[in-house]
Amino acid sequence: MGNFQELKVWQKSKDLAVYVYKITKEGPLAKDFGLKDQMQRSAVSIPSNIGEGDELDTSRQAIRHFYIAKGSSAELLTQAIIAHKIEYIDRKTYIHIERECESISSMLYKLIQVRNKNIR
Repeated sequence: MGNFQELKVWQKSKDLAVYVYKITKEGPLAKDFGLKDQMQRSAVSIPSNIGEGDELDTSRQAIRHFYIAKGSSAELLTQAIIAHKIEYIDRKTYIHIERECESISSMLYKLIQVRNKNIR
């Protein structure tokens, strides 16, 4: 605990947040302030909650934040699905976000399992 920048899941989610900021700067998504803002917020929420959770004193507190990050990953994926369906993002961009969200969610699940063992 306490070295969140070394966690692969944090690194991966930080990179995804940067990617989301880049794709929301241009095209039709840039003009849809509501969806753009929601995508940016959910993307930033993932590494933010991983970092905050890892810095907290107990595994129980950390797990709570990891679950929030997992939820934010699902939220971002939902927004990407919508953005793709309304043709704000292309298939390649959507697939990249989908794969990253699924990978991050899986990594968070495993991290939660490990931290759960510290509680018992």
